[in-house]
Amino acid sequence: MLRVRVYDNGRLLDGDESLLAIPGHKWIDVLEPTEEVLNKLGERYGLHKLAIEDCLHLDQRPKLEEYGNHQFLVLQSFSTPTEKWTDLEMHELHFFVGADWLITVHAKQHMAIEQTHKRIEADPANTLGRGVDFVMYLLADALVDRNFPLLDCFNEALEDLEERIFASYPTRSMLQETFELKRALVMVRRVLSPQRDIVGLLARRGVPQVQERTAIYFRDVFDHLVRIYEQLEAARDLVGNVVEAYLSQVANRTNDITKQLTIFAAIFLPLSFIVGFFGQNFDYLGGLVFFEIMIGAVIILPLVMVLWFRHKDWI
Repeated sequence: MLRVRVYDNGRLLDGDESLLAIPGHKWIDVLEPTEEVLNKLGERYGLHKLAIEDCLHLDQRPKLEEYGNHQFLVLQSFSTPTEKWTDLEMHELHFFVGADWLITVHAKQHMAIEQTHKRIEADPANTLGRGVDFVMYLLADALVDRNFPLLDCFNEALEDLEERIFASYPTRSMLQETFELKRALVMVRRVLSPQRDIVGLLARRGVPQVQERTAIYFRDVFDHLVRIYEQLEAARDLVGNVVEAYLSQVANRTNDITKQLTIFAAIFLPLSFIVGFFGQNFDYLGGLVFFEIMIGAVIILPLVMVLWFRHKDWI
């Protein structure tokens, strides 16, 4: 699917590839790219074959490369359609930016694309009319900002998990959930961390096809990526705290069980001695009096020990 938007002398045109011949600033959005479509665009705009090959094979590393008359940029983002971190989806967006044209290539629809289209429709002169590099900024900004709800999901999941661990006896399922969260955080951090350096390059002056007035806006995107990285580091520390809380609760539970068993053993130890002593095969052991003493000791001694343990706050 190919969508073309052209801004020419105050007009905003929206259509298909038939608008490619019209002069003006162009944004060409390619959804679910095919080799045939990309090769046609490559012939028209001089796209490098290596960059076209990268667009056809997803899971590329975030990067910024210069190819003669255009720049090639790869950015990635994450989203949670159901507002649950378990439904994590990664989105990859490829940019070709020339002097007056911008080509974006992606395999899945993303809210950042729709959000940018709406901003262009609302104010075409101050968006696409300012240059295609400004549209690239709008896309990058929307793409990066879509990561913040995901980080909120991570933080809420970690807080909920920590509360459940302290509220009741921790289970193996809680530990498994913790490590799943850790793996997800590591993956998000591995993908988003390199983008700081890439956007940092765009925020500097002197990058071809990026105007100096637009480079300033990329500083804002860079700041957002720094915030995301800091939140990921904080979330990783929280995962460590959750694991420590789990191990602490398990150790405390084990200590409680050991203490209870020790108390039971301490109570039954003198009883075992009394029963064993009076259970010997004697010819004569005082008759009924000694039997009554034995029964009294068996009843009174455990009660005294229980009261003593309670006085010491051992039980």
